[in-house]
Amino acid sequence: MYQPSDRVRGHIEEGISFLKWLLYACSIGALVGVVGVAFYYGIDWATQLRGEVPRVVWLLPAGGVSIVLIYRICHMERDRGTNLVLVAVREAEPMKLRTAPLIFLSTIITHLVGGSAGREGAALQLGGSLAAFVGRQIRLDQKDGRVMVMCGMAAAFSALFGTPLTAAIFAMEVVSVGVMYYAAIVPCVSAALVSLQVAQLCGIHSHGYEIGPAALLGPATMVQTAVLGVLCALVSILFCKVMHASPRLYQKYFPSTMLRVTVGALLVLALTLLVGNQDYNGAGDPVIRRMLAGETIPEAFLLKILFTALTLGAGFRGGEIVPVLFTGCAFGTWAGPLLGLPHGFSGALGMAAVFCGATNCPMSALMLAFELFGGEGLSLHALCIGVAYMLSGYYGLYSEQKIVYSKFRTEWIDKKAK
Repeated sequence: MYQPSDRVRGHIEEGISFLKWLLYACSIGALVGVVGVAFYYGIDWATQLRGEVPRVVWLLPAGGVSIVLIYRICHMERDRGTNLVLVAVREAEPMKLRTAPLIFLSTIITHLVGGSAGREGAALQLGGSLAAFVGRQIRLDQKDGRVMVMCGMAAAFSALFGTPLTAAIFAMEVVSVGVMYYAAIVPCVSAALVSLQVAQLCGIHSHGYEIGPAALLGPATMVQTAVLGVLCALVSILFCKVMHASPRLYQKYFPSTMLRVTVGALLVLALTLLVGNQDYNGAGDPVIRRMLAGETIPEAFLLKILFTALTLGAGFRGGEIVPVLFTGCAFGTWAGPLLGLPHGFSGALGMAAVFCGATNCPMSALMLAFELFGGEGLSLHALCIGVAYMLSGYYGLYSEQKIVYSKFRTEWIDKKAK
C-alpha cells in the first residue's frame, strides 16, 4: 500500500491549512464586515444628529455617566480597550464577547454628545472580540486563536476606513514593534478584502483625500521632508505623552469614575464653548478635508490633542487613530508650507508620519499613505515616515505594545511602549 513521504505529507498539511484559513478568514471578514457596517452607520447617524442639533453637546455629562454605568453593569469597569486586543494576540489572553456590544454602543454615545474620539481604534476591539469568540466556538488552539483575532482586527479596520492593505499590515505590525506576524498575512489580507467588499455592498464607499500636487523628489524636497519628519516625531511624542498623562491626572484628583467622567465632560464642554465651534468634537474628518483643501489652522493640532485627551482620559470610549490623523494633518498643513512644501501634500505627510510615530507602525503608515493619497510622492512619504519612526523613540499610544527590536541598533530590546 502506498505511503506518502514525509515531504508529501507536509505539503498536504500545508494545503489543508491554507484552505482552512481561507475559509476562516473569509467568514470572519463577512461577519465583522456586517457588524462594521452597522457600527459605521451608527456613528454616522450620531455625527449627523449632532450636526443638525448642536445643542446635544450639552448632554456630554449625561453621555459620560451612561457609558460608565453600562460598563459597570456589565462588570467591565477595568476594560483596557485596545491594549487588551494586543495582549490577546501576543499572549493569547481571552477576550470577552461583551466587549463588542459595549464598545459599539459607548463609541456611538461618545460621538453623539461630542466627545473627541475616532472609530478605527474602537473597531479593533470590536473585530478582535468577535473573532476571539468565533475562535473559541470552533475550538482553535491558542496559536490559531491569535491569528483569528488579527483577522478580526484587520476586517473591522478595513470595513470602517476602506484601506484593506493598511488594515492587514497594521494588525500584523502593531502588536510587537520590529517583528511582523507573517504567518497571518493571507488570513488578514483575505479578511480585510472580504469585509471591504461587504461594506461597499452595503453602501459604504471609501474615498481617499484630495491633496493637490505632490512635491517632486529632489535634494531640496528630501531635506524639507526629513525636517518635517523630525517635527512630526516630536508631535507624536507629545500626543502619546498627553494621552497617557490624562487618565493618570484624572485618577489622581478624581478617584471616583463617575466624578471623573463628569468633570471630563464639563471640561470638554467648556473648551467647546471657548473655541466657539465643534471642529474638535467627534472624529473631525470634515475638518481634515478642509485643511487638505487649503485651510490653515495653526493651533488645531494642539487643540485636537487636548480635546482627545480630556475625552478619552475621563472614561469616554472611542478610537485614537483619526484624532492622530487630524493632529498630523493640522500640523503638516501649518509647518510644511513654512518649509517650502505644497500645502495639501504637507498635510498628507503629517498624517502618515504622526500616525507612524504614535503607533510605531512604519509599513502600515506607508500603506496608509498609498491608499489614502495615491502613489504620487510615495518615496517622500517613506522618508518622512522613516524619520518619524526612528526619532519618535519608544513612545506609543498603546502601553501594551512591545518594542521587540531596537529602532537605533541591530539588537533585541523587548520593552513596552511608553
